[in-house]
Amino acid sequence: MDRYLTGATIKNLRERRGLTQAQLAELLSVSDKAVSKWETGAGYPDITLLEPIAGALRVSVAELLAGSAVENANVSANMFRSRFYVCPVCGNSIHAMGEAHISCHGILLPPLVPEPLDDAHKVHAECEGDEIFVRVDHSMDKRHHIMFLAAVSPASVQIVRLYPEGPAHAYFKRPGVRDLYVYCNKDGLYTVRLKAVCR
Repeated sequence: MDRYLTGATIKNLRERRGLTQAQLAELLSVSDKAVSKWETGAGYPDITLLEPIAGALRVSVAELLAGSAVENANVSANMFRSRFYVCPVCGNSIHAMGEAHISCHGILLPPLVPEPLDDAHKVHAECEGDEIFVRVDHSMDKRHHIMFLAAVSPASVQIVRLYPEGPAHAYFKRPGVRDLYVYCNKDGLYTVRLKAVCR
């Protein structure tokens, strides 16, 4: 059963919805014994049942396979709850406005965990009028470079993709920006408050 879906997942999501095994079985047109077998690990549902199970449990197939429902507590669309993801295969950079199940090339991507800036990733910001010029002191060769810079305000996220052998800088619109993010392809994600680096 652990090949693609666990019995504990089905049980937890079923109980969260307040359904009995018999009620879930009825929604899926299967026997309650089948649901019991799935939940105890004595059997597993046919792969053709994944979408109906997800629908009955009111989660996406991705959430079902991941084993948890995404709770959207981000009702105010506060961009400070942003999450960043990077695919290790193709380098695709993805932004989400809160918790999400993101996959690329068949890989479930964990959200990047930002760390405070260190001496190897120094950021300089020049704030003039409605614009911010952000520069990072960092090599930009093919093996070690900054992949993106981001500026986050309560209402927006601005992301600039950077490339090897190009400059490690970007311009952002200033109003409301509180946090800056720097993603290094080798060392990960760093963050700093704009006021700490703005001249």
